[in-house]
Amino acid sequence: MTPHRIKTISEFHSIFNLPKPEHPLISVVDYALLVKAKRDTNIMVTVSDYYSISVKRGLTHKMRYGQQEYDFDEGMMYFLAPGQVLHATPVTDTDVQASGWILLIHPDFLWHSPLADMMQRYEFFDYTVHEALFLSDKEEVVLQNIIDNIKQEYHSNIDRFSQNIIISHLETLLNYAERFYQRQFITRKITNNQLLDRLDKLLRGYFQGDDLLNKGLPTVQYVADALNVSPGYLSSLLKVLTGQSTQQHIHEKLIDKAKAQLSTTELTVSEIAYGLGFEHPQSFSKLFKSKTNVSPLEFRAFFN
Repeated sequence: MTPHRIKTISEFHSIFNLPKPEHPLISVVDYALLVKAKRDTNIMVTVSDYYSISVKRGLTHKMRYGQQEYDFDEGMMYFLAPGQVLHATPVTDTDVQASGWILLIHPDFLWHSPLADMMQRYEFFDYTVHEALFLSDKEEVVLQNIIDNIKQEYHSNIDRFSQNIIISHLETLLNYAERFYQRQFITRKITNNQLLDRLDKLLRGYFQGDDLLNKGLPTVQYVADALNVSPGYLSSLLKVLTGQSTQQHIHEKLIDKAKAQLSTTELTVSEIAYGLGFEHPQSFSKLFKSKTNVSPLEFRAFFN
């Protein structure tokens, strides 16, 4: 099904038969009112030209973006960047009590502000739906207070200070979300450590077989797809668990294999480099020295 593109926040309000937004570039929508509003039920796959930040309980739709479908039975927070595809499938349970909010921000609202460039720093806009943020009651209260401040500001008379004040609140909201994600990475140790174990098993299998020679180094995207997570989520999780990004983790496993070959075989550095998927031995030697502070030949000399 071809996604329906929603270009403006006013168009979003129109689709759900909501009153026109008080500001054309930013809006906070009460999710309970959204559920009650009559919408065009033919529009079930959408892609928007604005950012969407949501905290929802009791969804009346199963939501999917990325490759996963999720049933939002608990209060969760998730993020959509412009251009992401969102699927919604109606759920027949009429007893669901929907609550929460959706904050819509058009990129033009951030124009000429430092936050416009910083939005790329918040990796959770690239997470997929099964990587949503589970919020505690206290965390929800913190975020709700910020949302109330944003609503109060754009409901008031707009003046030359309004945009900067709202952007300041928005940056605070995003920084709290980043903090809460760090908490989630730590508190969900069992699930996260299982993912780390799967990553190590995946890389061991890749390095022990012919994949390195035939396909070259595994990319971050390849690893993330194999683990069924988004690249951004995987990298953020690894930074918390190991202090390394996904790329650094891949390189570490590669260097471990190179060390084993340098110390236990008589293969030349060039042969080892080609076997590890490098087209140019110089690239391998440069990476090896950047990780170990010695060249491959200097490392080999330790064992002679």
